[in-house]
Amino acid sequence: MPIDALLFDKDGTLFDFADTWGAFGRNMLLRLTDGDHDRARVLGRVIGFDLDQVTYSEDSIVIAGTVEEVAETLAPHLAEMPRDALIDLLNAESASAPQAQAVPLTPFLDGLREAGLKLGVATNDGEAPALEHLASAGIRDHFDFVAGYDSGHGFKPGPGQLLAFAAHVNLPPERVAMVGDSLHDLQAGRAAGMTTIGVLTGLAPAEVLQPMADVVLPNIGHIPEWLTRN
Repeated sequence: MPIDALLFDKDGTLFDFADTWGAFGRNMLLRLTDGDHDRARVLGRVIGFDLDQVTYSEDSIVIAGTVEEVAETLAPHLAEMPRDALIDLLNAESASAPQAQAVPLTPFLDGLREAGLKLGVATNDGEAPALEHLASAGIRDHFDFVAGYDSGHGFKPGPGQLLAFAAHVNLPPERVAMVGDSLHDLQAGRAAGMTTIGVLTGLAPAEVLQPMADVVLPNIGHIPEWLTRN
């Protein structure tokens, strides 16, 4: 069955993960600890982030977790901060993180839309930061649908966001492809009955993605050629 719509993860897919979220991790931890580097290093280890190398471990909660899940992981080590305040701080730091595009996104998305494809974003980030990131890259209006973990459709690896997108664009799930850099993305795609496209602009290597992916590509820029061949 042809692919008539593409649903993209955001972080690690539209935007390169390492180049975008390293600065976020460092800034967020130093803000939480009032600049105490030793305490920030300890908190970094809790979420799988090396403060000095500005890198994430492959199993970091930040990679595919929601803001609330990151907050729950940090909360036992930040007894002085109410949970809601912690979530607000994480969302504020996330929204202001400069986004490194995985490929030049405007011409890429223009080409997909000109080919008649419906486009969406499903992220485990919050909806408001996601919209800010898309707007900052000048691509908000390219998407028919944008959902975060807090948009009312659940979050990945559950299929709720994906099925909501399919319904929004009036297509059966089997005519939609889910594109992502993590197993959460691809597991959600499989659960929704969609084609799954893995990309290597996150932290997961190809061998981790392959069991859940119909194809693994270096980045989203290879999707048009793959669609033509399939």
